[in-house]
Amino acid sequence: MSTQPPPPILLLAGPTASGKSGLALGLAEAIGGEIVNADSMQVYADLRVLTARPSPQDEARAPHHLYGVADAAQAWSVGRWLAAAGKALGEIAARGRPAIVVGGTGLYFRALTRGLADIPAIPREIREQTLSAFAEQGEAAFRARLAKADPRAEARIAPGDRQRLTRAWEVYEVTGRALSDWHSGTAPTLAAGAWRGAVLAPPRAELYARIDTRLARMIGEGALGEVAAMIARDLDPHLPAMKALGVEALAAQLAGALSPEEALAQAQMETRRYAKRQMTWFNRQSPDWLRLEGTDDMGRLLRQLAP
Repeated sequence: MSTQPPPPILLLAGPTASGKSGLALGLAEAIGGEIVNADSMQVYADLRVLTARPSPQDEARAPHHLYGVADAAQAWSVGRWLAAAGKALGEIAARGRPAIVVGGTGLYFRALTRGLADIPAIPREIREQTLSAFAEQGEAAFRARLAKADPRAEARIAPGDRQRLTRAWEVYEVTGRALSDWHSGTAPTLAAGAWRGAVLAPPRAELYARIDTRLARMIGEGALGEVAAMIARDLDPHLPAMKALGVEALAAQLAGALSPEEALAQAQMETRRYAKRQMTWFNRQSPDWLRLEGTDDMGRLLRQLAP
């Protein structure tokens, strides 16, 4: 007696503004699939416009999961997303439907396909001590100390990312073992052969033009109001949602430190630089994934999902 193969899972990655959300939606409609968010900022409910979350109309066209599920006062980690994504993928498979995991957060895709270590819980007093040390020493000195304990973690953590810097030190402080070592040799959520990967990577000039146009449109669609509402809540500036692309520039505009034109230009530049880092990540981490330059190549994606 023959058995049905499991429903396909496609991992669709790419830089911001590449058009991957639209491509994922079209694919979901074509194959009756469900979409799972893999963007670390689109999990936050407060920033629909500024993070380019799918519109309510798009969400009504196919099931969407893990969009706008967290409050900006929360700090979602890779581990928390991985647990939520694993649960969503299990439920989608139980319904016998294909899944499309789409986003631009490389660490999320790496956790899915390579695993995330089961690190012991960090005591509150260690976390508080680490945050105090970061505040007292400053980022440069804190990084120098971390580099001696876990040089691989220090090298890959972006400037200004207090959350990941302190996390790496906490793990070393509690376990005596580098976070990078914990992450090596762990079992992935998705077994090899259970998924296919694709990267949407438009030509750089085209991508940068899309970024600039989209940010200008976001201003007219309410992005400034979203940032004003977050500022009014007096949230910790180190929270992940407060570091979303464009928040700093628009906050400076609201404070009178930048003109609207200057704020837009700064947000555009910041986003272009981030997109460049994303492209570098996927080129290094996912060299064997299918490469797409445009959003109109549905045929190649469908063939990628074929058994």
